[in-house]
Amino acid sequence: MRALVLVFVFLCTVLAPAAATAQDPATLRREIEQLQKQLQSVTERLQRLEAQPPAPAPAPVAAPGAPGVAAPPPPSAIDLARPRQPYSLYQQRGSGQLLFDIGIAGDFVGNITQFNVQKAQGGTFSGQENRFFPREIELALLGQIDPYASAVVRFEAGQSGRDPETNVSLAEANFTLLALPYGTQAKFGQMRNRFGYTNEIHEHDLPWVDRPNVMRYFLGDEGLVENGVEMTLVPDLPFYVQALFGVFNGDNGTAFGAGTLRQPLYTGRLRTFFELGLEHGLQLGMSVAAGPTTESFPNTILGWEGRYKYRPDGWLHPLLTVTGEALYSLREFNVQTDTDGDGLIDSIRKVEKDRFGWYVGAEVQPSRRWAGGFRYDSTQYPQNPGYEWAIEPYVTFWPSEFLRFRLAWKHTDRTSRDGWNNNGGSARQVDEVLFQGSFILGAHPAHPF
Repeated sequence: MRALVLVFVFLCTVLAPAAATAQDPATLRREIEQLQKQLQSVTERLQRLEAQPPAPAPAPVAAPGAPGVAAPPPPSAIDLARPRQPYSLYQQRGSGQLLFDIGIAGDFVGNITQFNVQKAQGGTFSGQENRFFPREIELALLGQIDPYASAVVRFEAGQSGRDPETNVSLAEANFTLLALPYGTQAKFGQMRNRFGYTNEIHEHDLPWVDRPNVMRYFLGDEGLVENGVEMTLVPDLPFYVQALFGVFNGDNGTAFGAGTLRQPLYTGRLRTFFELGLEHGLQLGMSVAAGPTTESFPNTILGWEGRYKYRPDGWLHPLLTVTGEALYSLREFNVQTDTDGDGLIDSIRKVEKDRFGWYVGAEVQPSRRWAGGFRYDSTQYPQNPGYEWAIEPYVTFWPSEFLRFRLAWKHTDRTSRDGWNNNGGSARQVDEVLFQGSFILGAHPAHPF
């Protein structure tokens, strides 16, 4: 078939000019004889080409580790210690490559509760009972410094207490070295510590209106935000494990408070992830934070976390999400005692108080715009006697992925009035209606699982 095609092309090429120039039979006869000789020569060459055997196909390259194939030698210590380049195309710079991302997030919350709770300032947002206020307005600047480092700077503005004045503060300012030896990374500066699941999440990205009670009591309203360095390692294992280790000043006055590297705060975390088929995912982790308090007493907080998601095949969002976290505190305090019963404090002794708290929450999202769920809290108080529990059902609506509204009802029950009866009020039992509106402008990096 290939020979016929080539003959046809040849004839069309050479016969057309010949027919146009032929003027008499003798000239035409000579040209036809020449064409016959050329055609015979072309036909003989085509027959020789078709008679040749086809070229053998190249042998497949055996994969390393296959039978009979020697495996490549393992990398040496020098190879492991050599910095790697995570962005191989970074040298191809163009216009705009040196710019960074800018994002703004706004989070407004409000609550309605009993008047006695407002007098005692014992609501979820202490001092902000029966008010609507901007909890967090965030300006984020983030981007790539060079092929080996990135940086994040965040400013926050919000109201505290019943003062309508808005306070502006530096929330985060840190840079991360992305390509250190042995596959490690290091973050330097002020950051939200990756202690457990909830602490590293900003207010506007929380799965609920408020931060869980145990996190607020054990780590403070702002969470564990520290200045220092945090190292990350993901070892080369058959399964995923992330290991973190950090050294910080210990500025958190609720849990620690020494504020010096001579008596630093140490943090650590191990986290793993499992894919249970194509539709299920499970993340488990354990954290620890240890350092001195403002009284120079030791405090150690252990944390456990778990998060499960079920996303049916073809869905863009999870149908079911379950989150749980528990904290255990081992902390020493000075306790004043009256040894002789005369009503006067005559002795101060050091006592270790071990306290425990936890929460669990579940959310169902049947559609892209709507979700509903609940959170249950149960926690002891780090220093005072007693404990409390709370239940918080909620519903969330997203007009778009950049705008969110949430409505919740929260009931809190405390075992004692002590510490919750300020100003003649009472906050032993609290019922609150919580509402939230959040928006995002510009860049906003995704949070992990």
